[in-house]
Amino acid sequence: MATKKSITAAPAGANEFIEVFGAKEHNLKNIDIKIPKNKLVVFTGVSGSGKSSLAFDTIYNEGQRRYMESFSAYARQFVGDMERPDVDKITGLSPVISIEQKTTNKNPRSTVGTITEIYDFLRLLYARVGEAYSYNTGKKMVKFSEEEIVQSIFKKYKNKKISLLAPLVRGRKGHYRELFEDVRKKGFLKVRVDGEILDLKERMQVDRYKIHDIEVVVDRMQVTDDMKVRLSQSVQKTLQMGKDLLFMLINDDNSVVQFSKQLMCIDTGISYEEPSPNAFSFNSPYGACPVCKGLGTVFQINMDAVIPDRHVSVKNGGIVPLGEEREAHVYKQVQQLAKKHKINLDKPIKELSPKAMNLLLYGKEEIDESEASDVEMDVADDSPIYYASEYEGIVNMVKRWFASTSTTDAMRDWVEKYFQLKPCETCHGTRLKKESLWFKVDEKNIAELSEMDLDKLYAWFEGVEKRLESKQNLIAKDILKEISERLRFLLDVGLTYLTLYRPSRSLSGGEYQRIRLATQIGSQLQGITYILDEPSIGLHQRDNQRLISALQNLRDIGNSVLVVEHDKDIMLAADHLVDIGPRAGIFGGNIVSAGTPAEVLKSNSDTAQYLNGKKKIAIPDEVRKGNGQFIELNGATGNNLKNVSVKFPLGKLVLITGVSGSGKSTLINETLYPLLANYCYKSKVQPLGYKSIKGLENIDKVIEIDQSPIGRTPRSNPATYCGFFTDIRTLFAAVPEAKIRGYNAGRFSFNVKTGRCDV
Repeated sequence: MATKKSITAAPAGANEFIEVFGAKEHNLKNIDIKIPKNKLVVFTGVSGSGKSSLAFDTIYNEGQRRYMESFSAYARQFVGDMERPDVDKITGLSPVISIEQKTTNKNPRSTVGTITEIYDFLRLLYARVGEAYSYNTGKKMVKFSEEEIVQSIFKKYKNKKISLLAPLVRGRKGHYRELFEDVRKKGFLKVRVDGEILDLKERMQVDRYKIHDIEVVVDRMQVTDDMKVRLSQSVQKTLQMGKDLLFMLINDDNSVVQFSKQLMCIDTGISYEEPSPNAFSFNSPYGACPVCKGLGTVFQINMDAVIPDRHVSVKNGGIVPLGEEREAHVYKQVQQLAKKHKINLDKPIKELSPKAMNLLLYGKEEIDESEASDVEMDVADDSPIYYASEYEGIVNMVKRWFASTSTTDAMRDWVEKYFQLKPCETCHGTRLKKESLWFKVDEKNIAELSEMDLDKLYAWFEGVEKRLESKQNLIAKDILKEISERLRFLLDVGLTYLTLYRPSRSLSGGEYQRIRLATQIGSQLQGITYILDEPSIGLHQRDNQRLISALQNLRDIGNSVLVVEHDKDIMLAADHLVDIGPRAGIFGGNIVSAGTPAEVLKSNSDTAQYLNGKKKIAIPDEVRKGNGQFIELNGATGNNLKNVSVKFPLGKLVLITGVSGSGKSTLINETLYPLLANYCYKSKVQPLGYKSIKGLENIDKVIEIDQSPIGRTPRSNPATYCGFFTDIRTLFAAVPEAKIRGYNAGRFSFNVKTGRCDV
């Protein structure tokens, strides 16, 4: 469409189009354009031509501004006003939703399951139809109503003499004088203390330093038909006093049977609370693992960082946090300890006895495993940071500094060098407390389902109705339908390889964008203008058709879908194609051609020529020979890698490819890069599993270029980020006029008070 300079009146039927008049945002050259509504529209063109300026900075920003204008004046004072984009007028614009690549959530608690809301439905499913099993015996837990308890007693213990006991104290110390007196005043005559029936007396008490079990005898009777009403009333009273727990003593053999209105294990007597959705949430204290607080990982002392070389003596800095011999309070404590226990600090650490090392590291001769690894310490906010009155051990000192809230940032950065993140040994990375993992649906707990690949999870849910009982199906029918539909949408956009437990901060920009796309399809909104930013990034060509089908599905339910894209398949599948250019920057910002893909192909733009095959990316006749050196990685087993061994030639451009989810990022970003960073910069990033690596001595620097934004500060620009603005400022400071006035490089910096505009 040709560029126009004047605004014309909107023609009849304008509600079928989004019309933009006089768009001048960034490098756009005062363009006018008609975009058909309820169609799949693709904006393409060379990088920097103005595609995002039109789609996001003009159309999306105007839609957002109009939404904000609909708020009351009171609400707007809290959210602020949005600046109007540089455009004369936009008509026919429906509510807008942006799905960009820059919105990846860095919250460690955010997972694929939480951002798609599938995990919320799973929690509801387990709370309503999950079956509880004992974590001690593995047997199914039971719970009884009052009527079921009475019927069970009549059925199993007919004509037997029984005593109904209400548990008041279970496994606690104390003399319980007040408790006995209170029970006696209520009219009860006997109690059972530690398995022995006793008469209640005045001033009765037990040994306060021993652990006791105390039950009150509510009633004693023989189970006969004429006692049914009395038994029912006594059971009700016993459950009331025992807080839904009842012990029944069989007088003939002194055996005890337990009944509970809550979930209970018959063999061991443990009971679970009635499950709620929060009990399966790792973001709630009711469900989160108490050790890792629902994160799945904990900080542990890295002894290899504390003692990197055991051939070095303590005096020469063998214990790195302690350092070499010097006049310091901590070192004086170590010298006094060594003198008292006859520890030779001049000996290499490997020659010191385990007891001597325990004294130096932990302040005592014997330690248990939790002391060697656990970092959870109760430290008061006003606790001393740099000094302790008694020698506590180097490891405990480092733990205290790490845990204290008053540790300075510089000190924390130093201390963190001696810690590493490891999977929580209590929950084994599942993030949930022990009881939550023993609720099962079709013999699977919620963590096992969350760790399945999405395609396998979808297959499991497809036939689960046949494996559940009719009562469970009745309750879970709508929940199962919702979960299956949302999983189907994720599979449709090619995310078959993800799991619900996958942290959202580990997702690529393209993966996160496709998750949001699947979520929007699942919401089934209509009349919306969706704007997407290159959704095909990170997607293998094999899965392109799935993405195209998802975009068309979004269109077919009654939405306008605007896509900024370079991918050939998506461009050719569009209903309307807009080519912006012809070049980048000031040489772009015009509509080169617009129409159906067939119409755009007839134009002479760069995009059309590459689509037609007139222009191609030439393949070089011969490849680089490299420098003959290699980095050899053996036995990589991270995530889905199957013991992979590979040699990377140096001095060459090396490409790692494969279908989405095949393990490319696991091999390079999560295994090779951390190894190189550790070697070059002593980085704290831990690589995934591997056996060995060779050839590290052949490199001296490694740089990771990922999809994360380069900076969010408003003072940052490409010149400052790349560093060459420093040379420009130095150049200007070197001219004679600047030297005469005594200007230095800071005088030409907008980040320094002497250089920036005061207004």
